[in-house]
Amino acid sequence: MVEVAGNTSKPFLDLGSFVGDLNVDDETASDDISLEGLEEELQECQADDVVANILSKGTTLREYTKGVENNLRQVELDSIQDYIKESDNLVSLHDQIRDCDMILSQMETLLSGFQAEIGSISSDIKILQEKSMDMGLRLKNRKVAESKLAKFVEDIVVPPRMIDIIVDEEVNEEYMRTLESLSKKLKCADADPTVKTSKALKDVQPELEKLRQKAVSKVFDFMVQKLYALRKPKTNIQILQQSVLLKYKYILSFLKEHGKEVYLEVRAAYIDTMNKVLSAQFRAYIQALEKLQLDIATSNDLIGVETRSTGLFSRGREPLKNRSAVFALGERINILKEIDEPPLIPHIAEASSKKYPYEVLFRSLHKLLMDTASSEYLFCDDFFGEQTMFHDIFAGPFSVIDEHFGTILPNNFDAIGLMLMIRIIHQHQLVMSRRRIPCLDSYLDKVNIALWPRFKMVFDLHLHSLRNANIRTLWEDDVHPHYVIRRYAEFSASLIHLNVEYKDGQLELNLERLRMAVDDLLVKLSQMFSKQKLQTVFLINNYDMIISVLKEAGPDGGRIQQHFEELLKNNTAIFVEELLLEHFNDLIKFVKTRGSEDPSTGTERPITIAEVEPIVKDFASRWKAAIELMHNDVITSFSNFLCGMDILRAALTQLLLYYTRLSDCIKRINGGSTLNKDLVSISSIMYEIRKYSRTF
Repeated sequence: MVEVAGNTSKPFLDLGSFVGDLNVDDETASDDISLEGLEEELQECQADDVVANILSKGTTLREYTKGVENNLRQVELDSIQDYIKESDNLVSLHDQIRDCDMILSQMETLLSGFQAEIGSISSDIKILQEKSMDMGLRLKNRKVAESKLAKFVEDIVVPPRMIDIIVDEEVNEEYMRTLESLSKKLKCADADPTVKTSKALKDVQPELEKLRQKAVSKVFDFMVQKLYALRKPKTNIQILQQSVLLKYKYILSFLKEHGKEVYLEVRAAYIDTMNKVLSAQFRAYIQALEKLQLDIATSNDLIGVETRSTGLFSRGREPLKNRSAVFALGERINILKEIDEPPLIPHIAEASSKKYPYEVLFRSLHKLLMDTASSEYLFCDDFFGEQTMFHDIFAGPFSVIDEHFGTILPNNFDAIGLMLMIRIIHQHQLVMSRRRIPCLDSYLDKVNIALWPRFKMVFDLHLHSLRNANIRTLWEDDVHPHYVIRRYAEFSASLIHLNVEYKDGQLELNLERLRMAVDDLLVKLSQMFSKQKLQTVFLINNYDMIISVLKEAGPDGGRIQQHFEELLKNNTAIFVEELLLEHFNDLIKFVKTRGSEDPSTGTERPITIAEVEPIVKDFASRWKAAIELMHNDVITSFSNFLCGMDILRAALTQLLLYYTRLSDCIKRINGGSTLNKDLVSISSIMYEIRKYSRTF
């Protein structure tokens, strides 16, 4: 058996699986059997140990098969003997298996019982789970119902403490909190339809209504009392509003929701109170400011008005000719740098006996108006939750200010002051825009619209005074700048300076009209002088003065300054020619008529020594004295020393050019060298010119 087992440890190759029942000894085998591929298969099996062993012994396949069968039969007999020997053990094993089977059967019965019990318990657990879910749902519903019911009870129940506070307590912070609770109860009764139909509300509703009426009545009396405090003299309204009234602003919300008619009464009472208080304050402030007003100009204070004319009813005033500040901006421009300064305090200014131009009072009044309006606008929005009532409150103050302007503007003939007020209004509009408070937009626009026509009217009065000026009464036998032209220069410079940042095209057009009128007036005044030279000097002095004033006002003189600079340049050239002709007439005439001729060209009348010699000797004999006379003439003729020196320098330069042309002409004459001893050297003339330049 062991041997067989040993043989079975190696792989056994059954050749019958390859060749079937092939009988190798049968020579009569059918020719139909194909042996193709047999050789290859035998080659493959040759490597097998068993096949190689069989083939090496030369044993036939049939013999080997019989041997294997005998071995198997022997193994079978040996196995039977082994089973017989182990029969007792097998019986014992069978009994043990039977006992185990019985035990397992009992366990199966027991587990089946357990399974049934577990199924029953699972069913009970499921039932309990369903009951638990049902109980949880009912608990949740009861909690919701309890919450709603508790809220309902809380909303409609009126605690005794609430009644005591509403009826008996003073209006304070606790009273305000109680009002909020009462408001919630009143809102609840009106908002929820289910609450309206409840019997509980029907029981409580009368008590809530009584409390509402009592609360409305009490807070109305309280608010009226606080509003009357605003009417007390010398009351700081802004402090009272911020520190007292704003603490009780919920009262207005309560009245707006639960006492609309009473709220409207409180609102009307506040509007009426503030309207009267603010109107009285602004009226008193305006009356105090009027005492500080400094009169700048009247209807007679115009550019083209002759200063010596006095009427029967004219006031005893300082002559306008000596009051050029009427037309000059001067320090009045500083008011535009003081836009954000606090308003004037009249009694302090009055105590110091100070007087102010009207634009200072105008700025102060509007600064007070802006601050008051801003405070009131924000308070109304915060306290009442309304912005529209502002215009009802300020209807009175606006009327007081309009009445004031109605008396001031028709009598205001100060064009500079009017333009300053226009610029102040523009700055105030920017201030209100930065504050993001629109309450004064329409009012400031209205004031601006009122100021522009008045300015235009006063400006036109100045323009007509120039166009219709009486030349004979204005003319003075004096070539120095005319006082009317100085007024014009200061007036124009002031308006140009006030227009630098605004570039107002309409104002520039009006200034151009004024400039044309002055041009015409200057020409007419200059023609009153009998000599052409005096006419030119008069024009130069006035043009130079205008340019100087425009430059002092600012670098941006614009087209007007350029126009007068061009006129000054042209008239300076005319004066230089007139001055040179006065002292060197023969020299200039010769240079202009004969100086460009060339003697070598054979003209009909060539230049000769005899023609030139008197001119050369005359110049050599008195040129220094003539220059000195020119210098003295310039010094006495021109008001502006710098302008006079510029003109003298231009005249000497032109003289040098004329004399240089004369010298060149002499060099081209035959025998002209004989005059060299009489010619003045160019360097000598240059030296003299530099001497006067050093004087300058």
